[in-house]
Amino acid sequence: MNVVKVMNDQQLKDAYSIRTKVFVEEQNVPKEEEVDDLEDQSIHFVMYENDRTIGSEDFYSKPIGAGRLRLVDGYAKAERICVAKDARGTGAGRFLMNEMEKEALNLGVSKVKLNAQTHAEPFYSKLGYEITSDEFLDAGIPHVSMVKTL
Repeated sequence: MNVVKVMNDQQLKDAYSIRTKVFVEEQNVPKEEEVDDLEDQSIHFVMYENDRTIGSEDFYSKPIGAGRLRLVDGYAKAERICVAKDARGTGAGRFLMNEMEKEALNLGVSKVKLNAQTHAEPFYSKLGYEITSDEFLDAGIPHVSMVKTL
């Protein structure tokens, strides 16, 4: 697995493609809610199944995960975190979150917040995130807010 910070149009298309598969097709989130007006303010990440270098260029296989990070009021907000169904349970989600947390530290912040779907709360708890809110609905899906100090 390889997580890259999105640096070009193809990588961004790959991130959007996995987000569309997970959120829009699998979870029935309306496309207009999944892609929002915060995309341009975000640092995007895409995770590929594997990678290889040929000459001076990197070539990536299919995207299997994605996420984005925004700086908000002195902390990093992790959003749109997703892993393809066939990659779940492989450590891919943990790997993606580790890379996003490293970027938060590189940006000079030591706290990451996220809104987790309630079924994913145990996953984030294992990574050290703590619930900071009551349950609420986002795009019709139950969520809780969580935070981690890095």
